[in-house]
Amino acid sequence: MFTGLRCMFTPRATSADAEVPGEEAGMARLDSAHPSPAEPVGGESEDSKDLSRFGYRQELHRTLGFFSSFAAAFSYISPSTGIFTLFALGLTTLGGVFIWSWPVVAIGQFIVALNFAEVSSHFPVAGSVFQWTKYLARRPYAWFTGWIYLIAGILTVTAVVVTLPLTILPALQNMGWHLDAASLHDQIVVAAITLALITILNIYSVKLVSVINNTGVFFEIVGMVVFAIVMLIVHRHQPISVVTNSAGIHVGFGPFFAAMFMSLFVIYGFDTASTLAEETNDPRRKAPQAVLASVGGAFAIGGFFLLATLMAIPNLKHAVSAGWGPAQIIDANFSKFWATVYLLVVSAAIFVCCLAIMTATVRLCFSMARDGRLPLSKPLSKVHPHLHTPIWSCVAVAVVAAVPLFKYAGAGIVAIAATGMIYLSYFLGNLAIGRARLSGWPRERTPFKLGKAGPVVNALALVYGGGMLVNFAWPRATSNPTPKQTNGALSLGIGFLDRIPILYTVLIFVLLVGVIYYVAVESRRSHDTTVPPETGPVAVPAESLPPEQLA
Repeated sequence: MFTGLRCMFTPRATSADAEVPGEEAGMARLDSAHPSPAEPVGGESEDSKDLSRFGYRQELHRTLGFFSSFAAAFSYISPSTGIFTLFALGLTTLGGVFIWSWPVVAIGQFIVALNFAEVSSHFPVAGSVFQWTKYLARRPYAWFTGWIYLIAGILTVTAVVVTLPLTILPALQNMGWHLDAASLHDQIVVAAITLALITILNIYSVKLVSVINNTGVFFEIVGMVVFAIVMLIVHRHQPISVVTNSAGIHVGFGPFFAAMFMSLFVIYGFDTASTLAEETNDPRRKAPQAVLASVGGAFAIGGFFLLATLMAIPNLKHAVSAGWGPAQIIDANFSKFWATVYLLVVSAAIFVCCLAIMTATVRLCFSMARDGRLPLSKPLSKVHPHLHTPIWSCVAVAVVAAVPLFKYAGAGIVAIAATGMIYLSYFLGNLAIGRARLSGWPRERTPFKLGKAGPVVNALALVYGGGMLVNFAWPRATSNPTPKQTNGALSLGIGFLDRIPILYTVLIFVLLVGVIYYVAVESRRSHDTTVPPETGPVAVPAESLPPEQLA
């Protein structure tokens, strides 16, 4: 199937006469006689014309500005969601010292984001990593990268919808509802309702999703900052030196890399701003800005909240031994009323996070289906003429995301496979971009460029990404356990599978299904006729850029 890295990564020869994919592959040609409903009256917008150069019509509704693009990416990252989910893992693994994993991961992910920002300025098309590898690598490599990223995105949808019950159920209990926050049945019901709601919202309108995202991001930021300030002023029990206090746990590379899993679970998804490029105005400029701003914002706000939360712990050793998370720390410091308010704020942030992740994953599914690269591509790539949303892609992502609920064993278990595969797809994307750089890419100027720093940034992103993949794959009970190490929470019912780390089992299954489909369907397709990168007007001509961009 693969004929070596050189074959897979060699960029296609550019040709001004390259053939645009036909509609039989799920890609719609630009038909000037039939403008898209999303286009302004009187003709195409410049962004729509730009999109047509890739062989696509403007079908999705282009309504998003910079803040909406930033909000979508920030909502995907959602520091309050990830911190609430896995704070206890970091604390019990390394005490207060685990906070140092936050800047390490943030710096590493910002380097990756820099690389992604440049490539998103060249290819403002829905699908992010899949589209980038499609233009910069051979078809087998691009397809498997997209396939892994799609399944990882769907699992991330599951991981976050099952996180919401952990906050909303205790909040409702505090308000007098007769619910059991520890009941797996109640958690699954809330998760299923959440999945249905975010699916309906994604079907109905990207503009409505944008409004909810923008509002949710505002309240998440304000809520985290306000609670952090109150904890630092009124409920500060630990000195600043808590960040060097491991509560008696040995500090070494092993525990540090294990404790890093919380930070790794939080800071990803910033490429959502690129995935929404076909719905963003001036995406060559706005998407890269939003990608970088989302990482920077999440780092600053999440880091401030983490520090305040650590300093609000009344007794560090007790909190470590009892496996405290933010909810227990808030309960120990605030009245029942304010603890409930905190839980409701986090619940709102998690819901918005669910919405953003669903939106990004649906766009990836739509992008691959539009190219005819998925089963049932024709319905999956169909955009509703009035809603301007890919309805069947929304439904398909929701159905597959619901499957793990039938074998639910906790949010952390789902997060293990989702996060590991996301980082794998990021690494594959960076590898393709790096190989293209060795062949002379980029040759055209775009609004965001790294210039001579590009190869260095790319190399650093690969080193960081490779190191994190080793970290994810390392067999350990805290971040990559076998089913036997989950204290009965998960059993696959097959003896030898229960002795294999969860990430290995999920990844092998995903790759096996992918190989079967690729051999049966994809390998039999005619040669790939995708428009080569930077052929003719694919990249913005240098003369169209403002003077400061040409410096």
